[in-house]
Amino acid sequence: MSLPHALITALVEQPSSGSDLASRFDRSIGYFWHATHQQIYRELGRLEEAGWVESLPPESGRGRKRVYQVLPAGRKELKRWVAEQQDPKPLRDEFMVRLRAEAVIGPTGLADDIRRRLALHKEKLALYQAIEARDFAGVEEGGSKKQQLQHLVLNAGILQETQWIAFSEKALGILGETGDGNCASD
Repeated sequence: MSLPHALITALVEQPSSGSDLASRFDRSIGYFWHATHQQIYRELGRLEEAGWVESLPPESGRGRKRVYQVLPAGRKELKRWVAEQQDPKPLRDEFMVRLRAEAVIGPTGLADDIRRRLALHKEKLALYQAIEARDFAGVEEGGSKKQQLQHLVLNAGILQETQWIAFSEKALGILGETGDGNCASD
């Protein structure tokens, strides 16, 4: 995925100033595609140079924000990008290699990191579930296509976090550890 396309998507959803866009990005797309605020501002400049977005003049006075909106060329580019066929990305996770290394040289104390990661996945799952309860109550039954697709993306995150939690708990079990730091045999 590319940051330009993520930003165009967010701007199609709602024209925004750079700071508003960065804030919205942090609360939505940013869960699935991380970008710093600096990267977002830099990319907005590139998108404007490419003729895909335009910034509207600030209303008036100092400190007024420039609002960006998507131009027809930006919509055309987004449609082209969405229609591209892409193969699934292979799993490339350093943690998997660390588990393999634990198998041949352990014990190394990896269980401590697994417990830390487990807690992070539980936090993220709780956050996603809170977003779901707040923003998507009743969407399955009667939401618009837009709402249903946004909910589907959130569901992918919920499923991913649920899988990581189950995976982490299983790894701790194999290592003879429980999620609380005690040995399973204690």
